[in-house]
Amino acid sequence: MNTTTQHTVSTRLGPVHVARCGQGRPLLLLHQTPRSWREYEHVLPLLGPRADCVAMDTVGYGDTPPFADGQPSIERWAATALALMDGLGFVDCVVAGHHTGAVIAMEMAAQAPERVRGLVLSSCPYVDAERRAHHGQRAVVDAEVPRADGGHLLALWRGRQGFYPPGDVVLLERFVADALRAEGRAAQGHLTVNRYHMEERIGLVACPTLLIGATADPHAYPAVPRLAQALPHAQRLDIDGGMVPLPEQMPQAFADALAHFLAGLPA
Repeated sequence: MNTTTQHTVSTRLGPVHVARCGQGRPLLLLHQTPRSWREYEHVLPLLGPRADCVAMDTVGYGDTPPFADGQPSIERWAATALALMDGLGFVDCVVAGHHTGAVIAMEMAAQAPERVRGLVLSSCPYVDAERRAHHGQRAVVDAEVPRADGGHLLALWRGRQGFYPPGDVVLLERFVADALRAEGRAAQGHLTVNRYHMEERIGLVACPTLLIGATADPHAYPAVPRLAQALPHAQRLDIDGGMVPLPEQMPQAFADALAHFLAGLPA
């Protein structure tokens, strides 16, 4: 059945909103900042015949409320995703993430290697001391302050426009809608990623891994060789013409990549 349903799951770390579709091997999908499960809205029914697909809203985004203390970290986000697995009754699963979601997925595999049977890192940054220092001196994308004249809406749009397919108004509208829904946390995920010490955690990843590189994503594609070097057991797949919104921009190519990876995993 390829119907997508939505509900909120009670976990030991708080409520988590999810969208779910399909049946078979559990597959958890994690979105980029400042998106929601809707980044995978068109991917879910494509993968539904092959997997029990769950696209979660990261804490503080979509319909999952933020942490009470307002202090996210990649480690806390990963722990919440693992708690969601408990709430869903998943002993283990395959985890796929895009951009911020990929960093969270990697940390899940580091925290609980026995529970992550396969890992898909799509447009994953490589966050080491050099990147942390570099980004600490730059303006943060999506960090727009609300203005009475609505100018922040145009600023959000224009800030992303160059990284989206030319003329694709729908994808930009979906991005802006999720950014506004984050209520001031639109840039928080970027800051959280740039605090992560990936170089200390990536060596703990031992499960089968797929690196997806979107060739027209200037933020993440240059990191693929570094990731491949750090994860020598990983497969690599480049999707030509893929941009920052890859799962929405090219849902069939993205779903095909995940389906092929799932087919190659041990039963």
